[in-house]
Amino acid sequence: MGVPLVRNISQLPEDNYGRDGFSHITVAGSALHGMKEVEVWLQTFSPGSHTPIHRHSCEEVFVVLKGSGTLFLASSSHEKYPGKPQEFPIFANSTFHIPVNDAHQVWNTNDNEDLQVLAIISRPPVKVFIYEGWFVPHIAAKLKFPYYWDEQCLQPSVKDEL
Repeated sequence: MGVPLVRNISQLPEDNYGRDGFSHITVAGSALHGMKEVEVWLQTFSPGSHTPIHRHSCEEVFVVLKGSGTLFLASSSHEKYPGKPQEFPIFANSTFHIPVNDAHQVWNTNDNEDLQVLAIISRPPVKVFIYEGWFVPHIAAKLKFPYYWDEQCLQPSVKDEL
């Protein structure tokens, strides 16, 4: 409804949301484009940049378009805290998925090249729990909802009170 079926990614809104070395574009989103079951993001990380340690109650699939880095994944996230994560190298043309509620972090560990990924999540808009460290209890994780790129789309409606 008012959103073109075919869109040029280079003409979609892009922002770093206050994070140096990071770029986010919502390619197809629930709040922005009316999607109900999935959301697709194009994210670019400059060398040394990374996501926060976080988890969410949805599945997430990544496709690495260019560059390389490291995925940190705490599969024991269902204990009292995420715990020591496993490290997985990620590289161009690789893909990986994050199970529901597993704490994870993506780092561009390549000193010479941007890491660019396509991320697909289920059940948008996503509620994100952010951790200050891998051994921080789940009850101390900070809920961020709506997440930064959904904030402008999920503004409370202004009611006309007569």
